Amino acid sequence: MNDSASADAPRSAHDYRRTFEAALGVPFTDDNAVDVLVNGDRIFPAMLEAISQARDTIEFLTFIYWQGPIAERFGEALAARAREGVAVRVLLDSFGAQWMPDSVVEQLTEAGVEVAWFRPKARWRIWQIDNRTHRKILVVDDEVGFTGGVGIAAEWEGDARTPDEWRETHFRIRGPALDGLRAAFVSNWVEAGRGGEPLFRPTRQVEAAGGVALQVVRTSAAVAYSDVSTIFRLALVIATQRVRIATGYFVPDERLMRLMEAACARGVAVDVLMPGPHNDSRVATMAAEATFERLAAAGVALYRYQPTMMHAKTVLIDDMVAVVGSANFNHRSMGKDDEIVVTAVNADMAQRLSADYDDDLKRTERIDLENWRRRGPWQRLREWAGSRLASQA
Repeated sequence: MNDSASADAPRSAHDYRRTFEAALGVPFTDDNAVDVLVNGDRIFPAMLEAISQARDTIEFLTFIYWQGPIAERFGEALAARAREGVAVRVLLDSFGAQWMPDSVVEQLTEAGVEVAWFRPKARWRIWQIDNRTHRKILVVDDEVGFTGGVGIAAEWEGDARTPDEWRETHFRIRGPALDGLRAAFVSNWVEAGRGGEPLFRPTRQVEAAGGVALQVVRTSAAVAYSDVSTIFRLALVIATQRVRIATGYFVPDERLMRLMEAACARGVAVDVLMPGPHNDSRVATMAAEATFERLAAAGVALYRYQPTMMHAKTVLIDDMVAVVGSANFNHRSMGKDDEIVVTAVNADMAQRLSADYDDDLKRTERIDLENWRRRGPWQRLREWAGSRLASQA
C-alpha cells in the first residue's frame, strides 16, 4: 500500500465500498438499520430490552465483565430468559472477565445458561495468554445485534459526565449484517471448545431493515498482524479530505505513523481523539506520548479528552465512511487480539458520528507542539519507557 493516495482514490460511496471489499475480501450487505448508541445511559437499556424480549436465542460475547449494579442486572436478565426456555450462550474472555463476581456466574449456570471461558490461563498454554478475544457482541433471536466498545461494568454507566462514567459508542444493528456478528461469536465459541447442532443451526432469513450498507470484519491475530491493521492503513491512504480517529488506546506502529504523515502532507486533515488525564493504562499513555512530537510536527491534530476515560473506537473517513467496533488504534488490536469491526458506507451515519466527534472535541485539550517541545527530562524518560513497551499497549 503506497504512502500517498493514488489517482484512483475513492470519490463516491460505491468507490469507497468497492475499495474496502477488494482490500479485505469481505462483501458489504445492504438494507441494514443501524442505531448509534452513545454512552451507558443509552447502550445498556437498549441491550437489556433486547435480552428481555428474546424468544429463542441469546448469544453474548464480551471481553470485560466486571462488577457493579450493571453486571448484576445483566446476570439477572440473562438468567431470567434462560429460565423461560430461551437458549442463552455467554462467552467470556478469561483474562478480561476474571474479576466477574462468582455469584453472577453461579446465577447464570443455575438458570441453565451455557457459560464458556475463552482461553483459560492454563500454565501449559502460556503462548495463548497474551492473545485474547476483545470482541463485544450480543445477538438476540437472529433479529437484533449489538457491537462496539462497551464492557459490562460500572465504569460504563452514565453519560460521560464524571471520571466514573466512561465515554463509549456502540451500534445496534438489524438486517443481513447480523450474520457477520453471529459468525464472530461462533468462531470464538468453537475455539472455547463448544459447538453442537444448536449452534450450527440454519438461522432464519434476515429481512431487510433499513438503507445502510455494512461490512463486518472479524479479525484474528496471525503472525502479529490482522485485518484491523489493513483497515486503519486503508483509511489513511484513501482519504481525500479528512480522517477522524477516536480510540481508547493510541499506539500507532511505524507504518501507521508514516501514513498519517503522508496524509497530512497531501492536505488531508487528520484528527486523533484519545484519553487525557483519566486513562486506565499508564503504559498506553506513555507509549502514546512518545509519538506526540513527531505527529504534531507533521500536522496531526492530537486531542486529549478531559472529563473521563475516552473508550470509544471510531474512524471516520471523508464524511462518507464510519468504522466502529472493538478495535483500538494500538498494537494489541492490530496484532494480538480477536476483534470485530463494522464499516458503514453511509453519509448520514458518518456525519452523525462526526457531529458526536465535534461535541467531544469541546471537552478536550489539544497538544500544542511548541509547548510539548519544552517538556522536561522526566517526561522524555517516560516516553522512552513507553516506546519500549508499545507492543503490549
